[in-house]
Amino acid sequence: MRNDVKALRLAKDLSQGDLATVLDVSRQTVNAIETGRYSPSLPLAIKLARFFGTSVEEVFHVDEND
Repeated sequence: MRNDVKALRLAKDLSQGDLATVLDVSRQTVNAIETGRYSPSLPLAIKLARFFGTSVEEVFHVDEND
């Protein structure tokens, strides 16, 4: 699964730590989501999308091969 979390975060001029604080997760969790090593839970994915003012489907993209 691909995602646009890093691009959305950088567009708001936020560090991984800043975003982690807003989401109440660790900076390592934000890093793992951005690098595709971790797929967030549905509640966290919704929280991310709401923070960026978009839908979950616009943040996360299912690869055709998955």
